[in-house]
Amino acid sequence: MVKSDCKKRLVAIQDKDVQIELTAITFDDQQTNTQQHAMSKDVEIKSGSPHKFDNLDLNMNGEELPDQTQAAAVMIDSDNAPGDSMTNNRRIVEAITEESNLKIKNVMNDIRADLGPIVGYAAEPLLPLFKACAPLTNVLYNLSFYVQMALNETPEVPPDGLTIDESAAIRLYTIEWDEPHQSLYSTLNYTLHNCPCVDLRPYFKYLKLFLTALVKLPCVAQVTIWRGITKDLSAEFSPDTLVTWRAFSSCTSALTVLENNIYLGNTGARTLLSVEVINGRTIRAHSHFATEDEILLLPGTRMVVQSQLNPAPDLYIIHLKQIIPEEILLEPPFEGARLYPKMKRYWYQKKRYTLPICLLAAFLIGGAILGSILASILRKNNPVLANVCMNPYTAFTISDTGQSPISVVSGYFNNDNKRDLAVLNQKDKSIDILLGNKDGTFPTPITVFTGLAPYIVITADFNNDNIQDLAVGNANGQSISVLLGNGGGTFQSQTQYSAGKGSRSLISGYFNNDTYLDVIVANYDDNTISILLGNDDGTLQDQTVHAVGISPNSIAAGDFNNDSKLDIAVVNQGNNTISVLLGNGDGTFQTLDTYLVGNFPDSAITRDFNNDTHLDLAVANFGDYNVGVLLGNGNGTFQAQIMYEAGNGPNSIISADFNNDNQLDLIVANWFDNATSVLLGDGNGTFSTPQVYRAGYAPSGVVAADFNNDNLLDLAATNLYGNTLSLLVRVANGSVQPMIQYAAGMYPRSIVATDFNGDNKTDLIVVNQGDSDIMLMLGNGDGTFQGRLPYIILQTPSSMALGDFNNENKSDLILTNLNSTVEILLDYSYGTFYTNWTFDTGGSPSAAISDDFNNDMKMDLAVANMYNNSVSILLGCGNGTFQNQMTFLTGKIPVSLTSGDFNNDKKRDLAVANNDGSNISVLFGNGDGTFQSQSMYKSGINSKCIISVDLNNDRILDLVVANQGENTISVLFGNKDGTFQTQIKYGAGNGPVVVVSADFNLDKIMDIAVLNQYSNNINILFGDGNMTFPTRNSLVTGIWPSAIIVDDFNNDGKSDLAVINERSNTFMIYLNSCI
Repeated sequence: MVKSDCKKRLVAIQDKDVQIELTAITFDDQQTNTQQHAMSKDVEIKSGSPHKFDNLDLNMNGEELPDQTQAAAVMIDSDNAPGDSMTNNRRIVEAITEESNLKIKNVMNDIRADLGPIVGYAAEPLLPLFKACAPLTNVLYNLSFYVQMALNETPEVPPDGLTIDESAAIRLYTIEWDEPHQSLYSTLNYTLHNCPCVDLRPYFKYLKLFLTALVKLPCVAQVTIWRGITKDLSAEFSPDTLVTWRAFSSCTSALTVLENNIYLGNTGARTLLSVEVINGRTIRAHSHFATEDEILLLPGTRMVVQSQLNPAPDLYIIHLKQIIPEEILLEPPFEGARLYPKMKRYWYQKKRYTLPICLLAAFLIGGAILGSILASILRKNNPVLANVCMNPYTAFTISDTGQSPISVVSGYFNNDNKRDLAVLNQKDKSIDILLGNKDGTFPTPITVFTGLAPYIVITADFNNDNIQDLAVGNANGQSISVLLGNGGGTFQSQTQYSAGKGSRSLISGYFNNDTYLDVIVANYDDNTISILLGNDDGTLQDQTVHAVGISPNSIAAGDFNNDSKLDIAVVNQGNNTISVLLGNGDGTFQTLDTYLVGNFPDSAITRDFNNDTHLDLAVANFGDYNVGVLLGNGNGTFQAQIMYEAGNGPNSIISADFNNDNQLDLIVANWFDNATSVLLGDGNGTFSTPQVYRAGYAPSGVVAADFNNDNLLDLAATNLYGNTLSLLVRVANGSVQPMIQYAAGMYPRSIVATDFNGDNKTDLIVVNQGDSDIMLMLGNGDGTFQGRLPYIILQTPSSMALGDFNNENKSDLILTNLNSTVEILLDYSYGTFYTNWTFDTGGSPSAAISDDFNNDMKMDLAVANMYNNSVSILLGCGNGTFQNQMTFLTGKIPVSLTSGDFNNDKKRDLAVANNDGSNISVLFGNGDGTFQSQSMYKSGINSKCIISVDLNNDRILDLVVANQGENTISVLFGNKDGTFQTQIKYGAGNGPVVVVSADFNLDKIMDIAVLNQYSNNINILFGDGNMTFPTRNSLVTGIWPSAIIVDDFNNDGKSDLAVINERSNTFMIYLNSCI
């Protein structure tokens, strides 16, 4: 069992225990690195070394150092990591034993375990490696030897512009100590995982050098990397869980870790973490393991669980997406250091195309959406496509389904010549029948039931009565179900037929040429296919079984050798192949041929993509994030696959002519992207860069049909984790109707309300950080809103405020951006905006407000700068532009600010919430745009938001602060002289992040509403006018609410609420019903 006493900074670990960062992996073909295995007792340290290591036995801090004799440890059980300690990189796979049985949630979310951010080390001087390691001599065995080894291996001129000591610091981190001694990376990461920042002090000097080196390395392009753990973590990592890694984390971009039996292996409980990262550093050029493409994540990496997948027994894939935390989790090593890259806006998910700013601004004036911009560019560059639709889908509507919908098909189920849908719900064990209305909408579904764990559904006429029937593969029941249609959109009770284990895919066809439809089933768990020949009454004969590859997951049928007999192609997910079985015409098949495809192939189709009259194959390679196309030779054989970019996690693929050019295109549902990709075909077997269209949460199946009878193909996709069906209708009739709960963009971060189009109705604008856009929703005056209009912006925003910056009596927008700028969008009226001007601020602006700080009747700006511990004041020129910033000091990590005349001198003052200091700063204004030095007042832990309001009707402004770190709010009542009384704390929900105030219950006394991010609710504290809040109410929100505003949305004179929910990508309206 692991024992820790962080106060004494001692670590004792018994043999066969495993620490947090236990890792072992080689890459590609399991080569070990070419460095010689160096044992400390065998290596002579020569005095003539180019990088001399001096005596380490000095105490540079003047403090007691831990005793190395109490810190010896065995880092991994010998059964889990064979071979020598210096020849294998152990950092990328975590081996979890029964004895250690770590609490994964505590490991992964340790920032919340009162450990605090990693700060203080940056104040240390930048020292040579041997001096930076001096405080660790009694912590790590024979440290001087390994430091000298790192220096010896470092070239005289290291790559990436690093110094010798900086490069050697990275190399030292990657070196494995001789067993049984603990390596530097293990002791450092153990302390980061388990101990507060004060117990990191012996590592401060090394961290200064190490992190200085790492931040000088370029961030890897936004890419998915992998990390393995020998434990089932599916219960702990449910979708939408917030995850924080406080230690350094080693990952790899090579998915071949799955195939390496020495490390993660292919038996037993295993979890593969798939991480979309934005600031990983590739350290191969500075690593002791020079052949391995190790990507290192910095401490304080914050992620959100996107989805889970269980592709094989005991193997779980958990997809995480890195986000930039609002609070400081890791202090930058020096001023100006970038922990995160500059965020860019890409038109495609993979290809990096951007538009000139001038063109972007021009389209903003017209309120044009992204699709039309993209289409116009493509047409200009390709005259052949000038008259072809290049942007077929502009919107989607959402309808509820059952739980865990995983497959969808379309057909005429009630014979009214209107396209209908059948949706398969795995968790409900049901099918939803949605009868079409001809306009692309569907009423309440009709539900019928199937067998255990239904996995796939197809539609066909099995009994030749010209009525569509259904066949369902039941993954857990070793069976398939057939439901014969009645013709009115209803179905008879199911008839079950035996199949193999884990029915994952099925197709129907005339495999024995007798005019009765047959069924073939792919049995994932026993590596076979089942062939069930049909009878004239719609029943099926007993199965015959044929062996195929490992874990067959999908089947496609066609005549591959032009002999008028149906053949089949089977996707084998377990060994990354496709098996082709040529048919004999009697329901039997010849010996299979095998073709290599990509990693984790998930789905395949067959069509003639190059117009040579020979059928080809296309396969969605889930693990490689691409589509493989295998062109057919016409004799039953196929050429090697050609790969095309798809999206992240392609798992379902179909083909049709989507842009009416008479060439077949491909469309793919991308699990991790929550999107679909359209790859337009050129008619010669090649395909274009994908166009990406958003679907719901974890799209699992896709189908194409004309749902609104406009002779244009539409799309429908099932969304496994969103429990929804997304309908993407072609341009002709594809508008989205208003709903009570509205769809927002990706990661909505901020919201404001005012009348944007001059119709005396309140409108909304939402900032979507993940999309790098803002979204306007025009109000109807009755509490509902019209469909959203997106506006593309220049940078990645963090907050938004309103103001009339050019004195036109219109509401303009100010956006704070993560690249230390603010951005101005001037209101053009009619709900459109123009002119993206940017102005410099301090480091990482987190919030902005507008007010007239110099009494010149022009709106100015105040911006809170998290990394500079300051407020920037930008005085307005009255034409939408601003003067250069002036800065004024605040407390540590200012995150929110409010303005008001606190001391009744007719000059605007500021109050700032400081996230790191448990305090607020009050700065009195001088009336000329400058401010006096701050006065400090105590607040709660991790103050997140501050507002000023007169709570007790004494005509003096009071302050309210949301304290995220302790689940309270602080109320500081104001005095006449501008000072404030000692805070009074009130309990809130879990994770309060925003406070607003209004008279919610119409008693003419101000109340407070608190938005609680972790508990997904709102607390309303009703005031009594006597400086107390005796009663409260609670409202449920969506997932991870991030902003709340108060306004009158239906013109009834009452205060309503609007909330945006970051993780569920929605916003919600709460209309006040008080009488």
